[in-house]
Amino acid sequence: MGDRWQVEVDRRVCIGSGMCAAAAPDGFRLDSARQSHPVAPETEAGEGVLAAAEGCPVEAITLTVADSGEAVFPPEE
Repeated sequence: MGDRWQVEVDRRVCIGSGMCAAAAPDGFRLDSARQSHPVAPETEAGEGVLAAAEGCPVEAITLTVADSGEAVFPPEE
């Protein structure tokens, strides 16, 4: 893919299901309160991180292209 993505987790929405950490263990961690957070705020674009965002049951994860701010997930309507 070649792009770098900005990764954000809305901790007010996150329910701590852990699905993101299971889908992309190098990209997400759960803290002691079972809230998800990205391992790094910016990462190489990849299927694992995208699968984690798409699989979040409450859509707490947003991905944007780091250079342009263009939405990757959720896609703009």
